[in-house]
Amino acid sequence: MAKYRKMLNNWDADYLQSLVKLIETQSKTTLVQWSLTYAEDIFLPIWKSLNPSDNRPQKAIEMAKEWVLGKVKLPEVKKIILECHAAARENEDNPTAQAIARAIGQACSTIHSARHCIGLPLYGALGIAYYKCGLDKSYVDLEKVAARECFEMEMALKNISVIDEPNKANISWKC
Repeated sequence: MAKYRKMLNNWDADYLQSLVKLIETQSKTTLVQWSLTYAEDIFLPIWKSLNPSDNRPQKAIEMAKEWVLGKVKLPEVKKIILECHAAARENEDNPTAQAIARAIGQACSTIHSARHCIGLPLYGALGIAYYKCGLDKSYVDLEKVAARECFEMEMALKNISVIDEPNKANISWKC
């Protein structure tokens, strides 16, 4: 099997830095809302089309939303999120499914640490590019589609962003 990229890797790309700058202006609460909504609305349908009988990513989103509502404790949710990450590892032979499961896992992990939201563009945008273009396209072509998806993510965050947010998430990217 050919070796595929597992994530976008150009941290300095304009399409990624534009989104990073917006992320840095928002609260953890807003980032959690954005991450979970995007994962549920955009990534989960792709996952279901590729793995209709595996509900671990869906369960991770549901449990993260339950945590937001104060209905479950973080350790309980973390166990379910780890199952979503396991689903990604188990899809080593399907780069699209693997990237989408990783993106969902990272979106859900945003409840624990705001910086996990960066997994949406790093994994999810590439997963969507694989899904839309196929695995045989060049990375240059895939990156164009991924860049467009990063723009869509940025617009989704912009739509719910708080202007002059007083409680910005304190994010250390460690990249």
